[in-house]
Amino acid sequence: MIAFSKMVCAFLLVSVFPIFAVAQARTAAGEKHTDEHWLVRLNQELPLLGHRNWIAVVDSAYPLQTSAGIETLETDGEQLDVVRKVLSKVAQATHVRPVIFTDAELKVVPESDARGVSYYRDQLNHMLEQYDSADRQSLPHEQIISRLDDAGKTFHILVLKTRMMIPYTSVFIRLDCGYWTEEQEKRLRERMGK
Repeated sequence: MIAFSKMVCAFLLVSVFPIFAVAQARTAAGEKHTDEHWLVRLNQELPLLGHRNWIAVVDSAYPLQTSAGIETLETDGEQLDVVRKVLSKVAQATHVRPVIFTDAELKVVPESDARGVSYYRDQLNHMLEQYDSADRQSLPHEQIISRLDDAGKTFHILVLKTRMMIPYTSVFIRLDCGYWTEEQEKRLRERMGK
């Protein structure tokens, strides 16, 4: 019996454990290639997202929300880089267009209290200047979170957390229809009312 047990242990060491070691090595190597797993996830979800869905790029202290429709992913990325990539992907999607919300508090956060905020504000403003004022809004942070929470009860929200450690730097993107404007909707409703 002892000899049989030793044979089994020897078999496991020679045959099975190397398989686990190779699998772990592949996983570790795979993780290096999937550092931007969030971008893969965004590419998968974007064709499914539409009018009234949201994508939020948030700072590292942003709370984990519990509404059923809110999915949170850790990007381990830089805030401006993630915002740039998300807006680029949304711009490539013809079925949606972004309506961008930023925290009203960001405008008045002083550099003395949050080192780097001035640079961030300048870079973000430069990045967003291509969007019409109608597609850029600034609201108090709590109002935006409340909107996300309400939307998350019915619609899917993708929250992408970054390494950002400056308050009120989150960028919230509400997706709107890319091929039907608010003016067209207004005219349609007027015709329906007649």
